[in-house]
Amino acid sequence: MNWNTVKLIWLREVRDQLRDRRTLFMIAVLPVLLYPLLGMSFLQVAQFLQEHPTKVLLVGVQPIPNFPPLIEEKPATAEEKDQPANVPRVAQPVAKGKGGQDQNSHRERKYRFNGQWAGDGLKRDLLDLDVQSPDDLHLSDDPAKSAGEIRRRIHDADYDVVVYFPADFSSRLEQFRQELVHRAESSVKRAAPALDVPSPELYYNSAKEKSQIAFARVSQVIGKWQTAVGAQTLRDSNVPETAARPFNVTSTDVADSTQRQAAVWSKILPFVLLIWALTGAFYPAIDLCAGEKERGTLETLLCSPAERSEIVTGKLLAVMLFSMATSLLNMASLGVTGLLVMRQAVGLGAAGIPAGLPPLGTLVWLILALVPVSALFSALCLALAVFARSSKEGQYYLMPLVLITMPLLVLPMAPGVELTLGNSLIPLSGLILLLRMLLEGNLREALPFVPPVVLVTLVCCRVAMRWAADQFNKENVLFRESERWDMRLWLKHLWRDRGETPTLGAAVFCGVLILIVQFFIGLLLASNQKLDFAGAVGLALVSQLVPIAAPVALLTWFLTRSPRKTLLLRRPAPAAILAALAMAVAVHPVASALQMLLEELYPAGRTAEALGEILKLFQQAPAWWIPLLVIAILPAFCEEFAFRGFILSGLRHSGSKWRAIVISSLFFGISHQVLQQSLVAFAVGMLIGYIAVQSGSIWPGLVFHATYNSLGWLQFVWNKEIDRILQEQPALAWSLLFVGAVIVLWLANWFGKLDYQPTKEEQLQESIEKEAAGALHM
Repeated sequence: MNWNTVKLIWLREVRDQLRDRRTLFMIAVLPVLLYPLLGMSFLQVAQFLQEHPTKVLLVGVQPIPNFPPLIEEKPATAEEKDQPANVPRVAQPVAKGKGGQDQNSHRERKYRFNGQWAGDGLKRDLLDLDVQSPDDLHLSDDPAKSAGEIRRRIHDADYDVVVYFPADFSSRLEQFRQELVHRAESSVKRAAPALDVPSPELYYNSAKEKSQIAFARVSQVIGKWQTAVGAQTLRDSNVPETAARPFNVTSTDVADSTQRQAAVWSKILPFVLLIWALTGAFYPAIDLCAGEKERGTLETLLCSPAERSEIVTGKLLAVMLFSMATSLLNMASLGVTGLLVMRQAVGLGAAGIPAGLPPLGTLVWLILALVPVSALFSALCLALAVFARSSKEGQYYLMPLVLITMPLLVLPMAPGVELTLGNSLIPLSGLILLLRMLLEGNLREALPFVPPVVLVTLVCCRVAMRWAADQFNKENVLFRESERWDMRLWLKHLWRDRGETPTLGAAVFCGVLILIVQFFIGLLLASNQKLDFAGAVGLALVSQLVPIAAPVALLTWFLTRSPRKTLLLRRPAPAAILAALAMAVAVHPVASALQMLLEELYPAGRTAEALGEILKLFQQAPAWWIPLLVIAILPAFCEEFAFRGFILSGLRHSGSKWRAIVISSLFFGISHQVLQQSLVAFAVGMLIGYIAVQSGSIWPGLVFHATYNSLGWLQFVWNKEIDRILQEQPALAWSLLFVGAVIVLWLANWFGKLDYQPTKEEQLQESIEKEAAGALHM
């Protein structure tokens, strides 16, 4: 590779992008305007964030003797004192006397919560009380009818919260308190009185936010009042008030202000860094590839003496430059705007919002992480941009890329997600978790996770760059032309022009269709009812035949001319069958060790436990061969015809057998739903796909799959005996692991020496790579 040529191409692309007003707006203008506008909008909107009063109805509240009341009379305002006598303010009696006569009928009053429980500040005035008796509301003695009337009042928005005190609440509570006092004064030991005080009820509507706010306020007041009642009862019983709470817990924050600021910024800056690195790479990549197709300049560049690898490298470096610049400018604008806005906001520092810029040391870690991240996103965007026929089509690819990337960026923000060895192996998520730990100043704890995070990030970068380079080496991708799409003509084309094996798009469609149908079938079959053996058998049959076997059979009939070639139904050599059988036996201890390691990294969840319960039901089978048939042989047939038959045959049109094996194994792994099983299935699927390609037949892989599943079932049945033997002889486990790994490697080498039949696309790709290698040596 001539780096002077790469430099010339890089400078050319940078100049073209700097002349583009859209690119300059996305990189320089948008960050400068976006965050100040957001900050100004925040300050403007904050002026309208006012709390509004909520209406509360207290029914049947009565004062408790010798105890501060829950409510008190609200003094009249100056306007109310000047009202004429014949204009009533609020007629709300607190209690009824004998014969139902209102004891306070001579006065019309307003009430509010006692300042001891609600405080004397703004919160107290936000609770607009309406105090009434059950007779005022015409509540019957039937509790169900009374509750229905109260619910109607809330649904009709008459009140946000209703607090209902039973008729004998006050008397029963006082009786309970007096009994405790007599028990404390008596020298004779008596059993504590039973708590038989009726409970007040709070009615609210959780579907309305205003009712939720009122419920929170009233609950806090009632809780303080309840605590005070208990404390007063203890004092009346000559028991120290501190008996209920013999000690207090104090907390001390050992972090200084700088560390607190770094902790808050660590949750914001890594996400901003990655999301803007993606955005900053996408639009320049679209213009440098799809845009050049529209302008007709791509052909001129390809006809130059520059090699394809040099063109790809120059474009990639240009896209990386704009990706990094966009991300850095956005972080700088966010930091400065955040500093100025938070200084203007009142009281936000107490809520944990940073009042200053992040420490300068955090910029070092962010810039170091930005280089591989921008390379990863630039390569992905470049590959998609090359595949696009036009700039308009290229814009459509942003949403799928964001949908795939966003879960990896949001996962580290979930509560309880920490940086562990398992999480460090997740692309992008592990990087964000590592950055958070570094920004928080936990360098010593973060160092052990730096190698796995760096390794995973570099591998992803390498794969993405290789994909982008492969796209530039395909003439059918570089010179794809835009075309109008017609549903009827497209269906005719699929049927009339179908080949002996499925196309690349058909293979991907089949894999996605299987996963989608499997997802909905799993939701429909999910049930809290306990299954029996027959139900478990039916569940296993439906989960294999409906989402896997049925789509493959229909697509094979509709989209291919030769089911024999599509499903690799060629007769294999007997030695290949025996080698696959031996490899399945040898790989099983290796896969079991990998399964145990993954369970340590990623603890099993509810789905794995539910699958374990279903497997236990198969132990009730009336015959030993039924579980082997249902959970070993049937899945082997269905999954092999799907993933190593239809999907693998179609993916081989991509021009690389290894790409076909990896992608088909990825679909195979995801279809197992449980994370630990999916990762093991991906690794095992790589072996089976390799066997299918090298032998040119589905049958060796099917024998491997059926044997592997059968050994897994036997291991589940004899799990206790196997664990006991391995505990008594730990060297046996390591011996089996070592011998199995050696046999697998030897048999894989044996399969590699078989003459496999490459597709036309694979032959073309091999010839291109040979010519490129020859040009390099010259």
